[in-house]
Amino acid sequence: MDRSSNDPSPFSIDRRGAMLGAPVAGMAMLSASPVRGQTTPADFAFHQVDVFSPEPFRGNPLAVVLGADRLGDAQMALFSKWTNLSETTFLLRPTDPAADYRVRIFSVGEELPFAGHPTLGSCHVWLATGGRPRGAEIVQQCPAGLVHLRGAPGRLAFEAPPLKRVQPLDAALLDRLRRGLGLGEGEIVASGLLDSGLPQTALMIRSRERLLALKPDWRVLETDFVGLIAPYGAQHRPGEPDFEVRVFDETLANSEDPVTGSFNAAVARWLIGSGQAPAHYLVSQGTVLGRAGRVHVDQDAGRVWIGGDVTERIIGRVRF
Repeated sequence: MDRSSNDPSPFSIDRRGAMLGAPVAGMAMLSASPVRGQTTPADFAFHQVDVFSPEPFRGNPLAVVLGADRLGDAQMALFSKWTNLSETTFLLRPTDPAADYRVRIFSVGEELPFAGHPTLGSCHVWLATGGRPRGAEIVQQCPAGLVHLRGAPGRLAFEAPPLKRVQPLDAALLDRLRRGLGLGEGEIVASGLLDSGLPQTALMIRSRERLLALKPDWRVLETDFVGLIAPYGAQHRPGEPDFEVRVFDETLANSEDPVTGSFNAAVARWLIGSGQAPAHYLVSQGTVLGRAGRVHVDQDAGRVWIGGDVTERIIGRVRF
């Protein structure tokens, strides 16, 4: 939802990190009785956004609760399970003076230090509801540290965290992954354990067609996560994505993530750094699930940015 500079906003953050502005419908009064141990319900502004797709309802959905400083850990975890989405986020006042806002990210009850599509979606909601960055870039505080973003509501990008290590996969693990995915000898072009704070197993294979046809056998894989990328191939036409990505995650519905910002961030650092991908490219993800995920990757002065479209789909309030 677009807002003009004169529209009322649920909140904004001043340079000291203080919350300004009067609450509007859907935003609980911050001076109300504490939620912890309360006997009466409290309402909070709630947004649900579609991340990483220009097409309606074909990206990765995210639930966002605003002004959530008064919510406890158990309430956040319970609500994230109830939404039945891969991630739910809670916007709070920053505690780091360098940050514009703070976010906590939960995945079906488990808190994550960082995740990609929740970062873009949360930033979009913060901006759309009156948040104003103090500098040229937006600074998000999360358990993983400070994350820089740029852009405006509708299309945002976050800076990919640097890779702490790229560890080769041992022969036994690589063979198990190949068998568990039904890949033949020579189909894997490159592989590695990519660690940017969240270790992720990554494979690059030769054929997009083969990638789209894969069906993981979890009993053979003996892991709950593996991500793959493949080039579009010789038939690639101008305007089409350059790569296709699939992320298999046994903990998610359908055992596959529709669009994965954190994996694309780690892979971008890996492939651009090793010369296996250009400085600017477009990724398609979620094709097999009927989604139309599009991840924009750009290297700029040594920094790698992971961008995508974000669109409001639901705006209202949630009662705790």
